[in-house]
Amino acid sequence: MTETKHQGLLLIISGPSGVGKTTLIERLHQKFDFAFSVSATTRARTEKETDGVDYFFLDEITFTQWISEDRFLEYAHVFEKYWYGTPRDAVQQKLNEGRIVVLDIEVQGAEQVRRHMPEAFGVFVLPPSEEALHQRLIDRKRDAPDVIERRFAQARAEIATATAEGQTTYDVHIVNDDLDRASQELDGILSERLKRTD
Repeated sequence: MTETKHQGLLLIISGPSGVGKTTLIERLHQKFDFAFSVSATTRARTEKETDGVDYFFLDEITFTQWISEDRFLEYAHVFEKYWYGTPRDAVQQKLNEGRIVVLDIEVQGAEQVRRHMPEAFGVFVLPPSEEALHQRLIDRKRDAPDVIERRFAQARAEIATATAEGQTTYDVHIVNDDLDRASQELDGILSERLKRTD
């Protein structure tokens, strides 16, 4: 991996389901040494998970106490069942060490993070077109038709929010029309951004 001396950088990467965001992040990780943010959750830990590595596992009382103490960069109540959030201290510790910290997060969470840390750098990954994204969701063969349509509706809403005139959450938009090209573009954008923190 390329070792780059720089100050810490919080990198937010968002994009709708099916856009290829995870693959782009994996490729980025091959070139840059970065840390992933560890989320907190109130759901139960499985036997294969380690507290503090996979998630910070909290009970609901502790989680809501952390909210009142402003200890999250962002948080959400998912399906009115479990809480998920990004602990501020864990992220700040890695930034203080000069690390790049990657937050793979949805639009509403990214908006919260930028309010807390306006110095973060936001990237939104776009499909070549909404039609192409719809076809990708179908081609994955992971979901029932009604779930695909729900994901597609959510994706369209996320794209509209992320590309709205005057939005301040995302600094750049990358169109994933070709994985190699999009990956090279993301590499170049991050390299250029890191030069400003040297």
